[in-house]
Amino acid sequence: MPLDALCLSGVVHELQNALSGAKIDKIYQPGRDEVVLALRAPAGNVKLLLSANPSHPRAHLTQISRENPDKPPMFCMLLRKHLSGARLLELVQPPMERVVDLRLEALDELGDRVERRLVLEAMGRHSNLILLDGEGRIMDCLRRVDSDMSARRQVLPGLFYRLPPAQEKLDPSSLDRAALESALAAAPEESQADKWLLDTFGGLSPLICRELAFRAGGATDARLHQMGEGGRSRLLDELEGLLRSVQENSFTPVMLEKEGHPSDFTFQPISQYGPAVSCVPFPSFSALLDRFYEQRENQERVRQRGQDLIRSVTNARDRAARKIGLQEQELAATRDRERLRQFGDIITSNLHAMEKGMSRLTAADFYDPECPQIHIPLDPLLTPQQNAAKYYKDYARMKNAEKELTKQLELGRLELDYLKSVLEGERACYETGVHNLNPELVKILGRQKYRTSYGQNVLNHSIEVAHIAGLMAAELGVDVAMAKRAGLLHDLGKSIDHEVEGSHVQLGADLARKYKENPVIVNAIEAHHGDVEPKTVIAVLVQAADAISAARPGARRENVENYIRRLQKLEELTGSYPGVEKAYAIQAGREVRIMVKPEVVTEDNMILLARDVAKKIESELEYPGQIKVNVIRETKAVEYAK
Repeated sequence: MPLDALCLSGVVHELQNALSGAKIDKIYQPGRDEVVLALRAPAGNVKLLLSANPSHPRAHLTQISRENPDKPPMFCMLLRKHLSGARLLELVQPPMERVVDLRLEALDELGDRVERRLVLEAMGRHSNLILLDGEGRIMDCLRRVDSDMSARRQVLPGLFYRLPPAQEKLDPSSLDRAALESALAAAPEESQADKWLLDTFGGLSPLICRELAFRAGGATDARLHQMGEGGRSRLLDELEGLLRSVQENSFTPVMLEKEGHPSDFTFQPISQYGPAVSCVPFPSFSALLDRFYEQRENQERVRQRGQDLIRSVTNARDRAARKIGLQEQELAATRDRERLRQFGDIITSNLHAMEKGMSRLTAADFYDPECPQIHIPLDPLLTPQQNAAKYYKDYARMKNAEKELTKQLELGRLELDYLKSVLEGERACYETGVHNLNPELVKILGRQKYRTSYGQNVLNHSIEVAHIAGLMAAELGVDVAMAKRAGLLHDLGKSIDHEVEGSHVQLGADLARKYKENPVIVNAIEAHHGDVEPKTVIAVLVQAADAISAARPGARRENVENYIRRLQKLEELTGSYPGVEKAYAIQAGREVRIMVKPEVVTEDNMILLARDVAKKIESELEYPGQIKVNVIRETKAVEYAK
């Protein structure tokens, strides 16, 4: 949430205590909308960040080092001229306004002490940072607002500074209990409690309004008429308690985390979300805001890099596709090269009847059984021999071009396939929020786009499993990022199981090990079909998410009847051999376990039996992937039907 007026009051109170009497040592402008003041405070050197960014305006002490531009912007140079060495007298916040007024004492060009003010307006897209002189006249600002941009309030050098137009809302801090009850009595009965609070009182954020409504009525969307007299009274009690804590500067800075990521922040614990969102307390607002926006900006940077990478790969794919299209056109043009050689032969055979200066040769086409008369274009500036040589030369050129174009097309198609795989892999990573995958894994992951399992697209299935595993991990308090990563990679082996011998489970686990994935990820891949025991909660979650994704209606083409019929046929086929006591199809038909009679089938014959069964399955059944044939006696013999 942007800083509301109440939360900002806690920030101002904190900064006033920490910075009173501090002197400005250095001034930086690392970003277009950010100014950093390096201060020598009584407690030590600190850095004050003033941000007028429309997305996240704020003011707080920061520990993060920001890269400064080589050439300072003009506004930064102006601040250095007027505020370098200035002493901070106080920080003022107008009542229920998202405005911070820094009152400073500085020295002018003559060495006289003068008053300066630096005003931060933290108001969304209208945010601004304004430098004022001692009379309240605007010296300059980050964003100049003229009459074309706003008819109500201009912010330009030379004008006197005026506060932003006040909203037509009540100041809750100036009202007593009777005034609050009067305002509530005048509210429409059908109004939602949180909407009424937000529309009636200034300085309250939507989050705080929902929290007050939740505490009073048990629901964030409770309507006033549903709350009854008791609920309405509790609503006013909660509002009064909130205002009292603000007046007493009794704040508890907390960051709200959802699925391990920061989602919001405020100045008191929040209960409306239940266990889905955790409240992480911080020792100060500066520490809270520094951490919150650092993580938020990191997420935005990662997201932006992902978008940039997808855009770059998309452009490369489109260029490769256009190049292939042009090469195919050129290759098609070379297919008529034989006619050029024939023209050369016809000219050579008619040299006796030709002379220099002819623009056309009319002769019999002896390559056609009917020998029709044809017209061959000639260059009148060339001799007949030179015209024949020209046709032979064009023929040879096209013949060589065909060889080179065929080679280039093969390479181009390989490059295009690679770019398509990378693009699909990057899109999957971006959609699921899985980052820092090895580029080779991204490429292999993208190949799943062109693979199906029982009619279900494998890549879409993997993305679905990642989301489901992440949701369940969040509910259980498990590492959400790790669960999503394991879910996305669980079927990695299906990208290559048609090229390399082995099950997709083992192939996927081998790929994960090869590219240094976490052992938790490797175990989740190995265990998602029960081939090995799950060692972590994440492995179990991936198993469940895989089953949910595969079993949902419409996910797969194979219906229940066909599925059962396929398993029955597998059991009947494998159970028809002499000495077989019972055959069981397990793991959705990926494995068949054959129990043999020890007195009939010897240990030597077990290997032969496993091989015979595998061959028979290969010849008589249709199935995706491979089936593990497991013959069990005192020992077991394993073979694979491929």
